[in-house]
Amino acid sequence: MEDFNRLVQLCQGKHVYIQTHNFPDPDAIASAFGLQGLFMHMGIESTLCYAGRIDKLSTSKMLDAFGIQMISYEHLYSRMQASDPIICVDSQKNSGNITDFIGDEIACIDHHPAFIETEYLYSDIRITGACATLIAQYYKNLGILPDENTAAALLYGIRMDTLQFSRGVTQLDIEMFSYLFPLCDSGKLSELERNNLELTDLRAYSAAINSITLYDKTGFASIPFSCPDGLIAALSDFLLSLEEVLVSVVFCRRSDGIKLSVRSETADVHAGRLIHDALAGIGSGGGHSEMAGGLISPEQTAMLGQYPDEILRERFLKILD
Repeated sequence: MEDFNRLVQLCQGKHVYIQTHNFPDPDAIASAFGLQGLFMHMGIESTLCYAGRIDKLSTSKMLDAFGIQMISYEHLYSRMQASDPIICVDSQKNSGNITDFIGDEIACIDHHPAFIETEYLYSDIRITGACATLIAQYYKNLGILPDENTAAALLYGIRMDTLQFSRGVTQLDIEMFSYLFPLCDSGKLSELERNNLELTDLRAYSAAINSITLYDKTGFASIPFSCPDGLIAALSDFLLSLEEVLVSVVFCRRSDGIKLSVRSETADVHAGRLIHDALAGIGSGGGHSEMAGGLISPEQTAMLGQYPDEILRERFLKILD
């Protein structure tokens, strides 16, 4: 881990943009919010930004609960300059799930494996269950106590990204949970974790159930209409919960192309490497050994022909074989 004070020195006297991956999830939002709070202690002004939408119930509730302000790129495009410093949080430049903003990506704080090496002036890329864990460790190491909202947001990010500490958990995730829990507003945290399913989500679950196909221990499902990233990930988790499935792959057709989510609960299959290799030449993807995501652009989708789901299944099965 690089010295956080080096990042502070790079940002002193500047207005910093903290960018999450597209369609940010609770861990991305919590990490950006936590980093913004640290910068406030250092006298550094910052803006949280993203591309895509925030339209999943769990994420919109989170913004409201903690008063988090995030600005979409379409509202920043006209005022961001090429020299404006950007810090990528819970994401990496060239990873396929982050839009290349006009500014200068000087730093990266992320918990995903790096599939494409990128130069930063400051880099903290470590494999943990959640990116919020890394931000929490900054607070602890610096001796700065997060306020109740920040502590609760970071805890929520950790719990959501580790699926309630059942996926990809590291010792550091556990240590930061112990650090944050006495500091958080536990009532607000409990409220966030309730009622995170919308009635319209059931349509997506129905489509996934009706389209499930099983090849050995790999399950595939296809959603023919647009869904937010968080829901697609939840459907992939749902598919993996079937006893017959050890690897799940979910396709979703959207206006921005085909969004994919992959899950694996076998050591023989690294989800991030699987999707990275399966989409080579037609899209981009990557992630952890247990969870990963990817995207195929509309232009590349058109090249898959009339039956893109079948083509994609064949590509995944070829890698698995």
